[in-house]
Amino acid sequence: MTTSPAPDPETAPATDTAPVDVVLPCLNEAGALPWVLARIPPGWRALVVDNGSTDGSADLARALGASVVHEERRGFGAACHAGLTAATADVVCFCDCDASLDPSLLVPFVHEVLDGRADLVLGRRRPRGRGAWPAHARAGNLVLSRMLRRRTGLRLHDLGPLRAARRAPLLALGLTDRRSGYPLQMVVRAADAGWRVTEHDVPYLPRSGASKVTGTWRGTWQAVRDMSRVLAEPAPAPAPVPLAEGGGAR
Repeated sequence: MTTSPAPDPETAPATDTAPVDVVLPCLNEAGALPWVLARIPPGWRALVVDNGSTDGSADLARALGASVVHEERRGFGAACHAGLTAATADVVCFCDCDASLDPSLLVPFVHEVLDGRADLVLGRRRPRGRGAWPAHARAGNLVLSRMLRRRTGLRLHDLGPLRAARRAPLLALGLTDRRSGYPLQMVVRAADAGWRVTEHDVPYLPRSGASKVTGTWRGTWQAVRDMSRVLAEPAPAPAPVPLAEGGGAR
C-alpha cells in the first residue's frame, strides 16, 4: 500500500479509450447534484443510485443527464452495491453525492488501475474549510483505520468513499454488507485477495446538507459498530477473476 498526493487531473491523459461508470449513492441531494454531475469527466457515465429521496433528486439527476438506479432498501452499502451491479464499464468509481468530493479527481485513479499499478485506489480526505470533517467523524475514522491495519496490515489513513477499481473483480469479492460497513468490507476483502491498494490525498469540502451516517456522534459510532462487525467476519474466498496484468501482490 502506498500513500501520495493525488496526481493533477488537469495533466492526466484522457480516458476516452476506457469506459468508466461513477456510482453516486444519493439520498436527498438535490442541492448538491448540479455541482457533482458537472464535474463528471467527459465520456464517463454517472450512475445516481436513488435510495428513497423525497426532494426530487432522481428527476433532477435524470434531467442533468445521469443514469438513475432506484434502490428501495435503505443503506449506504445497499445503494453502492446497486450501482455496482448496474454498472457495465470495465472500471467503476465511487463518489459521495453531497459535493464534499470532486469526481474529476478520479481521473488519475482510473489511470492507475488501467495501467496496472494498483487494483484499488482510494482517496485520503484532507479537509478544506471549517466543518468539512467534524471531530467525531475524524475520531471514528482513526479508530477504524487502526483496526483495519491490525486486521490486514494495510497502512491506510482513511476509508473514504472516493475510489476506483475494475468492476468484475469487485463483484467477485462477494460483498454482503448493505449498511455503512460496505466501504470497509471492500478494502478488507481486497486485501485478503492480495490486491494492491494505493491511497492519495484529495481535498474534502464542507458537504451540502446533513450527513446521513456521520453527522452526529451517535451516527458515527453506529458506523463504527457496523464496521467492527465487518472486521470480525471471516472473508469468503473470492471467485478466481483475473486482475489487471501484473496485478495481485500487495
